[in-house]
Amino acid sequence: MLLRTADPFREFDRLAQQLLGTTGTINRPAVMPMDAWREGDVFVLEFDLPGVAKESIDLDVERNVLTIKAERVARNGDWEMLASERPRGLFSRQLVLGDNLDLEHIQAAYTDGVLTLRVPVAEQAKPRKIKIEMGSPEDTKAINA
Repeated sequence: MLLRTADPFREFDRLAQQLLGTTGTINRPAVMPMDAWREGDVFVLEFDLPGVAKESIDLDVERNVLTIKAERVARNGDWEMLASERPRGLFSRQLVLGDNLDLEHIQAAYTDGVLTLRVPVAEQAKPRKIKIEMGSPEDTKAINA
């Protein structure tokens, strides 16, 4: 099971960016958009990180908390900014993952600005059949007594 963390300041930051024309707050990293779904025994997470170099992406799992950090840096050189609508700087996201996921076997891929994580369901959390064996007549006598 995947648990989503709430960010009460997300909407306020978005509104401030629209009104003030800023590309993010000074001390708060920008949040990356995410989609999540389940495909059989695997949870799939996709994060939008267009223009971010693969080398700047950092994934970390500690206990049941998945942390994703990435950075989009400004271009260097002799140029003048004419419009600045795309956020730059540090992007960060934390997710609390359920105990029924196999955090040792997370797979990550980065293609066309989308970070895709595949998190398998742990073996102990998968449904399984339980074999019923025949009891002895003594077991029946003890139940009836």
